[in-house]
Amino acid sequence: MKGSHGFRRGTRNLKVKVRKKGKVGIKGYLQKFGENDIVSISINPRYRAIPHPRFQGKSGVILNTQGRAYYVRIKDGDKTKKVLITPEHLIPIKCKIQGVSYNSSGGRE
Repeated sequence: MKGSHGFRRGTRNLKVKVRKKGKVGIKGYLQKFGENDIVSISINPRYRAIPHPRFQGKSGVILNTQGRAYYVRIKDGDKTKKVLITPEHLIPIKCKIQGVSYNSSGGRE
């Protein structure tokens, strides 16, 4: 039988920490982000609407919203891409350097 080449191929055993298995928490589902917030993409395979697996672990800047999902600008190789991702796959990143602000293009000011 021929193997599957679908969108979710190879995502069944995506790495989920052992302590996070079990019931789906509502905290990540209801979290809110603002424009220019910096986030990391961490695919949670317990939800159906996952971003493409190539974006796992990438960091980006929130551009705007569409419904309850967010457009995130990421760098993929030499290209800048705009990816639509639901909040359960996003983790906020806190800036460790005090006084650093980010402009709308994602760079430091």
